Amino acid sequence: MSVTAEIFVVTGPGQGHLQPCMEFCLLLTRRGYFTTLVIPSRVYSAVPSSFASNPLVTVAQIGGSSGPPMRDSDPLNQHACQDLSAYLEDRMAGSELPRVLCAVVDLKVWWTKEVFWKFNVPVISFFTFSACAAAMDLGVWRAQASDVRPGEARLLPGLPEAMAVTCPDLKRKPFRHPQGGKGGPTKPGDRPSWVPEVEGSIGLMFNTCADLERSFIDYMGDQMKMPVWGGGPLLPEQYWKTSDSLISDREIRQHRRESNCREDKVIQWLDRKLRHSVLYVAFGSEMGPNEEELAQLASALEESRRSFIWVIGSTKYGGDFSDDMESRVGDRGLIIRGWAPQLLILSHPSTGGFLSHCGWNSTAEAIGRGVPLLLWPILGDQHYNAKLVVSHLKVGYRVAEDMSQVVKKDEIVQGIERLMCDEEMHERAASIKAKFGHGFPASLSALDAFRDFINQRL
Repeated sequence: MSVTAEIFVVTGPGQGHLQPCMEFCLLLTRRGYFTTLVIPSRVYSAVPSSFASNPLVTVAQIGGSSGPPMRDSDPLNQHACQDLSAYLEDRMAGSELPRVLCAVVDLKVWWTKEVFWKFNVPVISFFTFSACAAAMDLGVWRAQASDVRPGEARLLPGLPEAMAVTCPDLKRKPFRHPQGGKGGPTKPGDRPSWVPEVEGSIGLMFNTCADLERSFIDYMGDQMKMPVWGGGPLLPEQYWKTSDSLISDREIRQHRRESNCREDKVIQWLDRKLRHSVLYVAFGSEMGPNEEELAQLASALEESRRSFIWVIGSTKYGGDFSDDMESRVGDRGLIIRGWAPQLLILSHPSTGGFLSHCGWNSTAEAIGRGVPLLLWPILGDQHYNAKLVVSHLKVGYRVAEDMSQVVKKDEIVQGIERLMCDEEMHERAASIKAKFGHGFPASLSALDAFRDFINQRL
């Protein structure tokens, strides 16, 4: 198609939001659309030059809150709305510019949708987390399943039987935001916070695909009474080019974080290990286990005797146990402080398991490379992502049954052995990987449906 239309994509702060939004922009350009990525000014430096130099991409910076999500009355968010409104006013004044079809708005910045409505631009709400997490949020609320009793499995109408809610599914550790802000994820059983945030949208876009989450995508469409598309997983194009070669993170992702390990050192270390013998341990960049649990994890990794890579990404981990640990485990362990080449590690044949917080981007990266998961969810959608992996896809285990309690060393050791020794699970993971062996998943048809919808409707 000729380039006669433009789509805005609005991202929230944080790599878990920015990366999929940039990838979605690139998918749209390959379908012949101009795209404008609207981004908080404070994260502009994380945008790779290769992305910003794309002739079909414009990057628009707006102000905004640098802390946790705020109400729409927050002064910083009001400033962001003013920036966006001014940008759109200038943009709409250009009579020879392509017509704006719609705005795809990350739920993290849902309050920007009202700015687009002022300019008669319809909004698609964009979920950077899994369709399963949204569906379970909605299903538990509508079925009033928060009172499930110990030993009970409560079926949720419209969702797979394997996703029946149990008491451990709803247990959470108390939420404490690292910046000391108020709020936090919705309490299981309450109305999901995103329900009012998507009101007025003409459709929902998820960072997933039917091969992984067809039942949950269909459920969301039935329940929300609007089109729902799975346009992902939104990972770099190079990720999908071949399923059997190493991926170089430094070639496809710009990063400014320091690290004690270069990619070549990581490759050399992995090359010395047997196939599927290495456990990769990494949590999110924003949150992880507490100090007590990290000490339990360190003891478990030492006791398990398995080779491992442990990413200690920021000062939130604290403590000096990793320094002593390196001398005790020797070449059996590689401890990375700072940034780690995660795609490279997951794509290396020596990697046989991933101990993860179950953030959606990391989960999708592992599943697409056939790496089973040992799941340590911390908050929010991570708990339902874990249930998807364990109960529906069957390519992982939880590190502990009751995630509201402190995770103990013995539980971690047992989980590692269970994961690394389960050949049937590795075969299931390989079979899912094979579905993506010929490139980007069947989401192409979902993106075609999205294109047809916005072209016909708008």
